[in-house]
Amino acid sequence: MPQSSISLPEPIARYFAADKTDGEAVAQCFSPDGTVIDEGQSHQGRAAIVKWREDAVTKYTYTSKPFAMDSEGGRTLVTSRLEGNFPGSPIDLTYAFTLDGDAIAKLEIGI
Repeated sequence: MPQSSISLPEPIARYFAADKTDGEAVAQCFSPDGTVIDEGQSHQGRAAIVKWREDAVTKYTYTSKPFAMDSEGGRTLVTSRLEGNFPGSPIDLTYAFTLDGDAIAKLEIGI
C-alpha cells in the first residue's frame, strides 16, 4: 500500500488539499493563465480549471493520496493513488507540476 508521508512543496500541497473541496479552491492554486492537461484535453485559465474540476466530480467520486515525488526537467512529479467509482480504480497517476513562484503554472495528469 502506498505511503502518504511525503513533504510536498507548498503550492502542490495546497492543490491536493483543494482537490478535496471544490473547483474554485483548485483554480486558486494556479497562476491566472495556468493550464491543466488531463485526459487529452487542455484547460487554460482559472475559469476553465474550475469547469474541468467540476466536470470531473460530476462524473466521478474519488480520493487522491500522493505517495511519491521526484523532479524532472524543471517539473515536480507526484505519484498519487486514485480510488473511486471510475473504470480501472484504483490507479496510480503521475501529476507533473510546473511551478511559477507560489502558484502552479501547468499541471499534466497522466498514467
